[in-house]
Amino acid sequence: MLFALALKGLLVALIPATLVYLSRGTDRFRKLAWVMVFFTFDLIVFGAFTRLTDSGLGCPDWPGCYGEANPFLAHEEIRAAETLMPTGPVTVIKAWIEMIHRYLAMGVGALIIASLLVAWRLWKRTEASRYSPRLPMLLLAFVCVQGAFGAWTVTLKLQPIIVTIHLLLGMSLLGLLTWHAMRQSAQPAIAPEAASLRWPGVVAALALLMQIALGGWVSTNYAALACGGFPLCQGALLPDMDVEHGFTLWRHLGMTAAGDYLPFDALVAIHWAHRAFALVAVGVIAWVGHKALRLEGMRTLARALSWALLAQFCIGVATVMLDWPLTLAVLHNAGAALLLLLLTMLNYRVALSAESVAIVPRPGLSPA
Repeated sequence: MLFALALKGLLVALIPATLVYLSRGTDRFRKLAWVMVFFTFDLIVFGAFTRLTDSGLGCPDWPGCYGEANPFLAHEEIRAAETLMPTGPVTVIKAWIEMIHRYLAMGVGALIIASLLVAWRLWKRTEASRYSPRLPMLLLAFVCVQGAFGAWTVTLKLQPIIVTIHLLLGMSLLGLLTWHAMRQSAQPAIAPEAASLRWPGVVAALALLMQIALGGWVSTNYAALACGGFPLCQGALLPDMDVEHGFTLWRHLGMTAAGDYLPFDALVAIHWAHRAFALVAVGVIAWVGHKALRLEGMRTLARALSWALLAQFCIGVATVMLDWPLTLAVLHNAGAALLLLLLTMLNYRVALSAESVAIVPRPGLSPA
């Protein structure tokens, strides 16, 4: 089974790798870096689709499906589970959704391994800093940790803290891959004043990650419909909330730490916290985007970030007002991933500007 699963992961990775190899131009390593970003973005979006369709336990074991490499071979067991619980976590469709998600994840892992091998060969040949294998090695370690949390997501039966960490690791992997791809790409001339955005950019990225974590906590606790209406929650600015039970991290899905059913007020607290912090995250990111609009080499990224932020806010509001339709909920997750990607690109250019400022000699001093 493990060999068959590995073969499927290689086949998934072989498609983009072949396209990169057959592409025109000489810098195929740069193309491979951006292909990994694209596939990881797709993996995150499909992971959101898996979670939102309640397909996370479509195959209740790991890494296969009832000990098989694909749902076709486990059809009898899946059908038996679906007959017993027609609306339960195991159905034929949910099994395929879950296994496709795993195949995509294995494909991303295979691409990262290929990237590490190519980077090592190019670095040995040229010693160019952009080919340094340190970041690809970190990416490989990161994807292995991500895979472990993917396994625990299934074996611990969708425990909210595990699923939320799995989401955060996926988003962080996307950020690291984007940083890696930016290292392989030529950058426009950047205004030295962009260095002033170094800490604001970091704060904006941290605020976004915090908001993603809160959004993941809403999703994994099935608290999306706990606050009806907008901007009020349950008809009040500050509704009745059970913060203690809502934000007890180590507990089973739908249960308190003591093993009782999670009260509705705890779900309200979870959803309200995500809404409230959204104002902070939107404000910080909008402020950084506004400052970047004035700087050479940052304007296109700043405009893209501003439009993505506006779209994400509107999708979030529409998702609540329309009672969480699947398409909008998936788009909301995709919007968060896009914002992270754009903020990473912006922070990379800010870091380049800061480096260029640091190496400019001060007046009256000669360079060493």
